[in-house]
Amino acid sequence: MLKLRWLCCTLFLLTGASVVAQTPAPLTWEQVRLRFELNSPTLLADKLNIDESRAQEITAFLRPNPQFTLTADGTQLAPDKGVWRPFAGTYETPGISYLHERQHKRELRLESAKKGTLIAESSHADLDRTLLFNLRGAFVSALQAKAVLQLAKDNLAYYDHVLDISRTRFNAGDIAQIDLDRLELQRVQYESDVQIAEVNLRTAKIQLLTLLNDRTPIERFDVVGPFDFNDRLMPRDELRKIALDTRPDLKAAVEAVDKAQTDHKLAVANGSTDPTWSAWYTHNSSNNNPFGVNTVGVSVAIPLRIFDRNQGEKLRTQLDIARNERLRDAAEAQVFSDVDSGYAMLNSNVILLRPYKAKYLQQSVRVRDTVFFSYQHGGASLLDFLNAQSDYRTVQLSYVSLLGSYLTAAAQLNLAVGREVIQ
Repeated sequence: MLKLRWLCCTLFLLTGASVVAQTPAPLTWEQVRLRFELNSPTLLADKLNIDESRAQEITAFLRPNPQFTLTADGTQLAPDKGVWRPFAGTYETPGISYLHERQHKRELRLESAKKGTLIAESSHADLDRTLLFNLRGAFVSALQAKAVLQLAKDNLAYYDHVLDISRTRFNAGDIAQIDLDRLELQRVQYESDVQIAEVNLRTAKIQLLTLLNDRTPIERFDVVGPFDFNDRLMPRDELRKIALDTRPDLKAAVEAVDKAQTDHKLAVANGSTDPTWSAWYTHNSSNNNPFGVNTVGVSVAIPLRIFDRNQGEKLRTQLDIARNERLRDAAEAQVFSDVDSGYAMLNSNVILLRPYKAKYLQQSVRVRDTVFFSYQHGGASLLDFLNAQSDYRTVQLSYVSLLGSYLTAAAQLNLAVGREVIQ
């Protein structure tokens, strides 16, 4: 009998350990971010643009291919004066020609292609920045939904405790049936809060799993992280400076100006003349020299760029420099606007959260418990207690909502700065 009990206990412990081992641990923000960067189809597809741009660097630096020609001439087609020797005068001329590019055209093409790769890298970093903001929003929504669900469960548990006490008082004849009925009817609101919070949590998890391109069942997926605020903010001027050094879209705009300048240099170089060198060898030449059976020849072809000197491309690239400089200035102004807006929003949330944490949360708990104690001993009416309970619920939900707004504003400021300055 003791062996059987020992065996049952061992199986129970092993089964519990197996269940715990199969349940994955909640993911932190860093783990969620890593999964996203490894699995996001949008990011992975955009990253291929960088590889394509590097492949274009190879193409840009290629030399012109030499050209091989083979000419055969001097073959007699028909008899003349009774003589027909069709191949006696035939000669073959193999030749090769090569276009010589001047003014460092290849080097400028390679430089332009490399700067295009830098723009592709900055654009990819900017896409990563934007998508991470969406991911952070979904992560915050999940944390907020968990906090609301926990609050709803706590409120329901507290109200069930109130109902238990009220039923005891009713059985003792201390309160009327109508008061007990009103208390029991009020419970449906807290049940509804729990159900709505559960649906919102599942919705937030579904959105997060979609961004992660993950097929994990919702029941086995969870996230964890600090759901609180920090009332110490960096100075706005310091955030501006970080943004100017970090924002990838601003970097892309600056790199676009640099590339436009290189493209203009290339357009000027393309307006120069490139000679074509040619050389050939002739066998069995039919010429005035009977001893010239094997001959060689060379030539150089120089285009006369009288009309086409690449004027249009020179002008276009010159205008493109000015256009990209204006876009760079607009991107810099947008950086300042984003940082200022994000800072103002975050600071506003901090100003609202401070009194909640310092005073309102404790006051709501104290008022509720005091009024309930007074109601329990006949010193307060049922309406007073229900109002105190409603005020407590409103204050707690408002605090959780403000925390969610703060974390969203923090993500917005991180997006504006270009990196995570607020965790």
